[in-house]
Amino acid sequence: MGATRVIFFDVGNTLLFPNRARILAPLEERGQSPTLEQWRAVECRTKPEFDEVVEHGGNVDHGFWWRFYSHLLTDLEVPVEDGLRDSLLKNTQNSANWDEIRPKTRESLQRIGQRYELGVISNADGRITDVLERCGIADCFRSIIDSGLVGYEKPHPAIFAAALREMTARPEESMYVGDVYSVDYLGARNAGMQAVLFDVAGAYRERDLPRVESLEEFEEYLKG
Repeated sequence: MGATRVIFFDVGNTLLFPNRARILAPLEERGQSPTLEQWRAVECRTKPEFDEVVEHGGNVDHGFWWRFYSHLLTDLEVPVEDGLRDSLLKNTQNSANWDEIRPKTRESLQRIGQRYELGVISNADGRITDVLERCGIADCFRSIIDSGLVGYEKPHPAIFAAALREMTARPEESMYVGDVYSVDYLGARNAGMQAVLFDVAGAYRERDLPRVESLEEFEEYLKG
């Protein structure tokens, strides 16, 4: 691992997690309440499928969650209706519904921030700063880059370039931490940055890649 000065984080499934009660309200109305284990099992199935599409030039725009909910509804034996899936997608794409934060997240970020400059690069809806403020961690970051404001989504190199410019950082001294191989890991690597997968669900456990499953584990990773 090269000398690192700056660390950028993804938000969704890295710093903040989905408020499943709000997101899945349309399913609750039908008497369905998928467990966290079911959710993560679908996540582990969907990520490699999605990565395959992206790596072969497929469309990234909302493709992951469209696939995710298609699988989830099938597993729950709920008819895959466009209206229901669209409602779930809309709820998921609302950054305000990503406000579940793990205990000690702020403390971990503060410790990491003592050694590195920290930033955020998120595919979001232009309001991710508000959510980070509401969750009490926005002030941990010198820069917060939101695709909804920049006009480019990961893995497009322009969003990584915008973040590097804002932090006055070179790619080779920068690291990105995110949860999707094709979007976060490859996006950062293709931008010349170091990268680590934040793999809470364990979707990439069988891959020989730099990966962690918690911020505490990431702190240990940084110690080498």
